Amino acid sequence: MKPYSVLGKPIRRVDGVEKVTGAAKYTVDVQLPGMLEGRIFRSPHPHAKILNVDVTKARALPGVKAVITAADTLKKPYGNWRRYEHLLDEYPLAWDKVRFIGDEIAAVAAVDEDVAEEALTLIDVEYELLPAVFDPVEAMKDGAPAIHEGATVDHNVSETRHIEYGDVDEAFSRCDRVREDEFTLHPVAHAAMEPHASVATTGFSGRVTIWTSTQVPYYIQILLAGALGLEEGKVRVIRPHVGGAWGGKIEMFKDQYCAARLSQMAGRPVRLEYTREEEFATTRRRTPMKYYLKTGYMKDGRLVAKEARTILDGGAYNGMGPTALYLTGFFQAFPYSIPNYRYNGYHVYTNKSPSSSMRGFGGPQAEFTCDSQLDMIAEDLGMDPAELRLKNSMTPGYEIPGYCKVASCGIQECIERSMESTGWREKRGKMPHGKGIGMGCYGFMSGGVFNWINTPYAFSGAMIRMGVDGFVDVYVGSSEIGQGSDTVMAQIAAEELGVPMDMVRVTSGDTSICPPDLGAWGSRQTLMTGNAVKMAAQDLREQLFEVARGMMMPNIVYAFEAKDGRIFLKERPKRGVDLFEVVKVAVRGQEGQQLIGRGFYTPHGKGMVSPAFSFGAQVSQVEIDLETGKVHMDQVTTAHDCGQVINELGVEGQLEGAFVMGQGYTLAENLVTEEGQVLNPSFVDYKLMRAPDVPVKFESLLVETFEPEGPFGAKEAGEGLTNPNAGCIANAIYDAVGVRIKDMPITPEKILKALEEKKAKEKA
Repeated sequence: MKPYSVLGKPIRRVDGVEKVTGAAKYTVDVQLPGMLEGRIFRSPHPHAKILNVDVTKARALPGVKAVITAADTLKKPYGNWRRYEHLLDEYPLAWDKVRFIGDEIAAVAAVDEDVAEEALTLIDVEYELLPAVFDPVEAMKDGAPAIHEGATVDHNVSETRHIEYGDVDEAFSRCDRVREDEFTLHPVAHAAMEPHASVATTGFSGRVTIWTSTQVPYYIQILLAGALGLEEGKVRVIRPHVGGAWGGKIEMFKDQYCAARLSQMAGRPVRLEYTREEEFATTRRRTPMKYYLKTGYMKDGRLVAKEARTILDGGAYNGMGPTALYLTGFFQAFPYSIPNYRYNGYHVYTNKSPSSSMRGFGGPQAEFTCDSQLDMIAEDLGMDPAELRLKNSMTPGYEIPGYCKVASCGIQECIERSMESTGWREKRGKMPHGKGIGMGCYGFMSGGVFNWINTPYAFSGAMIRMGVDGFVDVYVGSSEIGQGSDTVMAQIAAEELGVPMDMVRVTSGDTSICPPDLGAWGSRQTLMTGNAVKMAAQDLREQLFEVARGMMMPNIVYAFEAKDGRIFLKERPKRGVDLFEVVKVAVRGQEGQQLIGRGFYTPHGKGMVSPAFSFGAQVSQVEIDLETGKVHMDQVTTAHDCGQVINELGVEGQLEGAFVMGQGYTLAENLVTEEGQVLNPSFVDYKLMRAPDVPVKFESLLVETFEPEGPFGAKEAGEGLTNPNAGCIANAIYDAVGVRIKDMPITPEKILKALEEKKAKEKA
C-alpha cells in the first residue's frame, strides 16, 4: 500500500471532544423563542375503521395552540418509494382506518408538556373494530382480515422478490447430498439512546426549517416538502448530532411531519419528541422472518445448489421492508460461491408495528441461517467448518451474472488469519464440555445502487472551500450519526490536499448549504460520499497545481504532488513551494475569488446491488453455564476486509460495537408482542447487553485489499460487521454443548431445554 500522511492511522474523531464533554447539541437541545410542545394521539386498537375524530374539546383547552387530524393533511401517501408508487401505503395521519396499536391519528401543540398531554385525553375518536391478524403465515391465508384492501400482490402480501441464476433443479438432481432446515428470526428494536425528535419553525416566507434526528436529511427535505405541498426549496432540514440510528431513522416519521404542520398552523416553533414507550412500540423493528433453506453439496464439500424461501412479518406498513426482503435473499448467497441459486421472498402485512431497515438490512438473518446450516453440513461430511468455508468462499473477480461483480475480495485471508490468531485447529471440537468455538463469515455492500427517492441529483456530492489562511471547509450532505463519517471525510480531504487534519473542518447534514446526498444507509458513505470528497479535493488541488506551475515554471512534463503542506514536483520532491503561499497567490490572481472544488459520485454499471463489497470472518469463544444455560463470551476475533483502511481506530470501534449489537440480537433482545401490543417497551424490560456481558477480549484483524471503485481503495466498515455475529455465536454454542438452536433469540431457557431433550434422546 502507498504510504499516506493521515489515511490508515488511528485518528481521533473530529466530533469526539464535543461528545465526551457534553458540549454536543442534539435535536432536543434546540431552543427557539415561543416554542410549543407537540404530542401525538395514537390508536389503542390494532385494526379498526375510523368513523369520526372529534378534537373540539382539545382545541378549546387553554394553552393549546394547534390541533391537526387527517383533515388538515393532503391525504397523500408518502414514503421513500417515490420510484415505486405501489409500495406507498402510509399517510401523515390515519384517515380511513388504523392498522396497529400506536397508529397516528392526530397531534397537538401546546404551551407545555402537561397541557399537550391533557389535550390528548380530550380527543374523541369513534371506531368500528375490525378483526386483526398477527402472524404472517396466517395473514397469507384466504379469509384472513385484509389490512390494505386492493394494495397487495396477493392476500396481505405487499411485495414479492425473486432471485435465480444457474439451473437449480438440475443441480440438485446431481448433488451427493441435500440438506433442508427451517429457522425463525425474531424482531428487535433499534434502542437508540436518542429517541425520534424534531423541532420545526415556519418563517414569514412560508419556508419550513426543521432540526431532526435523522440519517437522511435530503430524503426528509423531499418527503416533507411533498407531504406539506411545498416546493423542495421551501424546506430546510438540519441534522444536529444524532444519538443512534442503525436504520431506524432512514424514513420520514410522524414527529417530523407533525412538528412541521403544527408549526404552520400555530405560527410558532414546535418541538415533538417521542417517549421511550413510543420509540419501542410505534417506530420500526428489525424484520422478523421465517426462513427455509435447502442446500445441495458434494461429498468433497463443494456447494452446488441452494434454494431459500422467506416470509417476512412486515407489520402494518411497508417502510423499507421490501428492500430487506430483497437483500436478505441476495446475501443468503454471500460470501460463498454457489453456482445455482433460487430465492423467493414474501413481505406480508400484519397488525403490528412496521418492520423496516436495521443495521445489516436483512444480512444478519441471512448469515445466521447460512452459517448455521454450513456448520451442520460440515458435521455431516466430517469436515472442519472453517475448511468448508475456505473451499467455497468467493475470490476476486467473482460474478453473479446480472446481479453483481466482486472486484476486491479478501475473505480467504480473513478466514485464515482468524483461524491462526485463535488457535482454531487446536480448539475446534477439542475443548472441555461447556466451552466452544465457532465461526461466521460475511460479505456486505458498500452502498446500494438503489435510488428509491428518484432524485435527479448525484448519489453523493461534496464542495470544498479553501481560505487564504489555508483552512479547508468540506461541505457534504451525508450524515454523521455516530459512525465517524465526518472524520473519514476530513481524512480524505486532508490526504488529497496535503494539509494537516487540524486544518480541515467538515459541515454535514444541512440541506440549505450542503450538496444533496442520499444519506447514511447501506454502508455507503465511505465509498460514495468519500469518492465525492476525493473528487472535490482533486478539483481544488488541480487549481492550485496550475498556480504552482506558474510560480515555479517547471518543464511541462513534470507532475505535481501535494503533501505535508507543500506542492512539489513528483519526480523531484525537494523542488516545491509552500501550499499556503500558492493559495494566497491563487486568490489574489482571481481578484479575491474563493477557491472551491466540487465533486459528485454516482455508481454506473455496477450491477443491481452495490459497486463494491466488504468481507470478513469472525470467531467466537464461549463458555456455557450448564446449570443456568447462560452464555459467557470469552473472546471474539474478527478479520475484516474493508479495502484500504481510512481510520484504523474507527474500524476497530465499528468491529467491537457491531459485535455487541449482534450479541444482543442473538442472546437476549426480543421485542415481545401479544395481540399487537408491545409488552416490553422500556429499557427496564427490553434486555440489552450491559458492560459485564460483553466479551472479555476483542481482537480486530484488518485485512487490506484494494477496491478500485473506492476512494484510495476503501470500502465499507459498518453494517457488514453485524451480520456474522448470530451464526458465529450459535456455532460456538453447538461446539460447547452440542445443541443447535434455530429459533432466535438463543436464550438460556432454550439452551437448557435443548440439553434436556438431548439427554433424553441419548438415554433412549
